Amino acid sequence: MPVGTQATMKGITTEQLDALGCRICLGNTYHLGLRPGPELIQKAHGLHGFMNWPHNLLTDSGGFQMVSLVSLSEVTEEGVCFRSPYDGAETLLSPEKSVEIQNALGSDIIMQLDDVVSSTVTGPRVEEAMHRSVRWLDRCIAAHRQPDKQNLFAIIQGGLDSDLRATCLEEMTKRNVPGFAIGGLSGGESKNQFWKMVALSTSKLPKDKPRYLMGVGYATDLVVCVALGCDMFDCVFPTRTARFGSALVPTGNLQLRKKQYAKDFGVIDPQCTCPTCQKHNRAFLHALLHSDNTAALHHLTVHNIAYQLQLMSAVRASIVEKRFPAFVRDFMRTMYGDATLYPTWATEALASVGIELD
Repeated sequence: MPVGTQATMKGITTEQLDALGCRICLGNTYHLGLRPGPELIQKAHGLHGFMNWPHNLLTDSGGFQMVSLVSLSEVTEEGVCFRSPYDGAETLLSPEKSVEIQNALGSDIIMQLDDVVSSTVTGPRVEEAMHRSVRWLDRCIAAHRQPDKQNLFAIIQGGLDSDLRATCLEEMTKRNVPGFAIGGLSGGESKNQFWKMVALSTSKLPKDKPRYLMGVGYATDLVVCVALGCDMFDCVFPTRTARFGSALVPTGNLQLRKKQYAKDFGVIDPQCTCPTCQKHNRAFLHALLHSDNTAALHHLTVHNIAYQLQLMSAVRASIVEKRFPAFVRDFMRTMYGDATLYPTWATEALASVGIELD
């Protein structure tokens, strides 16, 4: 799911996203709640109408801003008190307020407000946040006014403590919500810790409901975490890395600012069907980047989102056609070349679900 924090992706239009085959993207409750505000968006027939997006939308609850805007926030049992990054005004984002805003936005999937701490935090704060997230889930369920139209997802917390995660999983899966997210990861912890928490979570989540791993976007992470049982992902990575001149390809990425691409008339990826690869070569994009032409960032954003959508489409096809393990082996060979270069964590994670790499 590409991330459109303020009802738009950076560097790409909704029409282009549609044409690439994207069928769900993200908006951010915290930022949209501040500007332009739920009342205005509601008048535009909700977020779908406001951003002219005919497909599915998921809105984050605003909880992640406890980490990203930690210097501007204070957490109590009532909710999170934020100082606006725009004008310094204080606002309280409670579970009830988060759901109220998301009801007004009209997104198809809404997220509970959870108490989020960075994955590198340890000690009693992690346990406090986990138990509070369970209590806040109950408040979100009670406040939800459109359960027949909008699917409320719970968010599993517990940091890197397997006992706390297991407790959170046990409690939250007692609630009959339409889906579950795995939160509190991808924040700087080791990959070894990361995959084990993902595997623990998917092992205890219902098999018949979506499992959404929040904030994951690197290609290897996506493929490995699908193998571990995750269904949905979001990340700013493809759009953000495009703005640094980096193009995603099956072997990793190309930094098109480098001199080696100045006279390279090949396309970014000959296998890619996106408009950038159909119409423009590396030399042209290199020249645009060096003239600080924002069109370059647009072309790379289109390509990077297309790359990830095509990757996930190929993953889905391989699962449906019952050849996913072979797909994973082929993906790893292409990405890393020599088996000795495979990341140890990925090899161990895949082995844990019976996928041996050759």
